[in-house]
Amino acid sequence: MIRWRKGEVTRIRREWPGAVELDVAVPEGEVRALAYPPLVGHPEPGDEVLLNTTALAMGLGTGGYAMVVALPNKLPEDPSGPGHLVKARYTPLQATVLGADEQDSPYHELLREADSLDGMPVVAADLHSALTPILCGLYAGRAGTRAVYVMQDGGALPAWFSMSCARLREIGWLAGVVTVGQAFGGDVEAVTTHTGLLAARHVLGAEVAIVTQGPGNLGTGTRWGFSGVSAGEAVNAAAALEGRPVAALRVSEGDKRERHIGVSHHSLTAYGRVALAPAQVPVPELPGAFGERVKEQAAPLAVRHELVPVAVDGLREALGEAPVKLSTMGRGLEEDPAYFLTSAAAGRHAARLLA
Repeated sequence: MIRWRKGEVTRIRREWPGAVELDVAVPEGEVRALAYPPLVGHPEPGDEVLLNTTALAMGLGTGGYAMVVALPNKLPEDPSGPGHLVKARYTPLQATVLGADEQDSPYHELLREADSLDGMPVVAADLHSALTPILCGLYAGRAGTRAVYVMQDGGALPAWFSMSCARLREIGWLAGVVTVGQAFGGDVEAVTTHTGLLAARHVLGAEVAIVTQGPGNLGTGTRWGFSGVSAGEAVNAAAALEGRPVAALRVSEGDKRERHIGVSHHSLTAYGRVALAPAQVPVPELPGAFGERVKEQAAPLAVRHELVPVAVDGLREALGEAPVKLSTMGRGLEEDPAYFLTSAAAGRHAARLLA
């Protein structure tokens, strides 16, 4: 189940908050590795590291790193301070964090009886790659909106894995990141998507929350076997808490898999079957026959949800000025414009809800 290697750090490639990318010499040669200093300490050239090379050996596109499990000769100091939530529970790297909703938190009293999002728009999406284009559409329509990212645990567990999150946080495009479930490493930790949304609203002062899984979607090509079903669960959570759910469609014209061309079967299952509460579904007004296909595929969602046509004029330009690289499944804006325009349309609609 796990491929183990010992190696020696030869070079620090780059760093961003919570993560360090390394070159590590192992018996087979040199590999690219990733370490999370809050978990294992900060590696330096010459340090011996213990690696999990499973994802690298499998050739995973998103997670194609050897992961640093430990610096056996340079263990970090024991943590100090409050925090009783255990995440990545009962794994060798389970970590204790301070949850916003736990008893030792300064926000416990605030969240103990919190029960409403006060009508806050909550944009749910399948993939982590939707986060930046949603923000592009949001800010194109309403600059300065206070947006918070609520990261579910369907993909990467550490928020530190996401370079885009680090950059968006740095430039103020995100007021904060809330990690929920087994995910950790956000500005705020929470137990569930529900308390994560409440923390986004009442602790971080969000005007809009965007909910997706972390990087690294898992899918099996079956109707139900994909981690993005959590997008439908996010709709339910937002509705239960008196928010305004906005269901962002996953649309592609560049994917090589037929089940993802036009409106992905992920969206049709997550919103058509998993989401039991009504949401507004922004349907982008894309040109030509492909745009008509998207409308036809989305039409069955109108049984429960409100389909909202959204023009995409001006969004291509907004996406072109994105502060981080736009990429989904290895495709950029030029290779799959429909994916990014659809996500941006959801952000544009959220902005209009705040007008």
